[in-house]
Amino acid sequence: FGDDRVAEAMAMASRAPLDLRVNALKAKREKVQASLKHLGAEPTPWSPLGLRITLSADARNPGIHAEEDFIKGAIEVQDEGSQLAALFTAAKPGEQVIDLCAGAGGKTLALAAMMGGKGRLIATDADKRQLAPIHERLSRAGVHNAEIRTPKGDADPLADIKASADLVVIDAPCTGTGTWRRNPDAKWRMRPGALEIRLKDQAEVLERAAGLVKPGGRIAYITCSVLQPENGDQIRAFVARHPEFAVQPPEQTATVLWDKAEAFAEAALQTPEGWLMTPRRTGTDGFFVSVLKKA
Repeated sequence: FGDDRVAEAMAMASRAPLDLRVNALKAKREKVQASLKHLGAEPTPWSPLGLRITLSADARNPGIHAEEDFIKGAIEVQDEGSQLAALFTAAKPGEQVIDLCAGAGGKTLALAAMMGGKGRLIATDADKRQLAPIHERLSRAGVHNAEIRTPKGDADPLADIKASADLVVIDAPCTGTGTWRRNPDAKWRMRPGALEIRLKDQAEVLERAAGLVKPGGRIAYITCSVLQPENGDQIRAFVARHPEFAVQPPEQTATVLWDKAEAFAEAALQTPEGWLMTPRRTGTDGFFVSVLKKA
């Protein structure tokens, strides 16, 4: 971050707000905001689906999981940066979409809402333990077009899919440096060699995604990291190995933000490889997003 490194680090040490994503399959943001008025919920600055509850440094998190809107699947807890990352994938109804590192399903749920229940959504993860909560979350959210593929032994759960996906989303395993304001102790728990392990994991999952995308399809590569080796460097290395892929310019991906695209472009950090959001610049967690299109 150059001369901005102190300001960026200070922002990463501040208290993060509680961000919610309104599930478009079940509710409208205005209605949910009204029902959560007692918690001080306000629209997020960028995401058209977000609500934000600002918390003081010593405040306790409100019991969102006990709210009727949460129980009925109208809202999910999701940082605005993560919401924007999902929007930048431009998942559309009728597409075949693969969430390659689905984990607990946060982005899977967002993708399903963007697809409006139409098309084929496949969620999987190399670590089947991470997938445990996804079934209940999908049910609560009213998602009916998602297929969960749990790894079994050495068998590839996506063996039947070869160069046919419209979109492969990679919520990549990373150091998580962008989430330090939510997990302050994480900066001291990072072990020597952790970055190198993550870089290897990211390169492997990008290689896997390359074989799943059809001509004209795209890969959305996402990290919750602010480290260049995990972000721009990783994308440049991938494109060097796969010249059939090209990075979509950030200004093209920003069109999903409608009237806020120009303001977002001034706030976020644009690079030739994609967008970088940070607590200081965008008021979100640290997220990097790159969209790659296959010729």
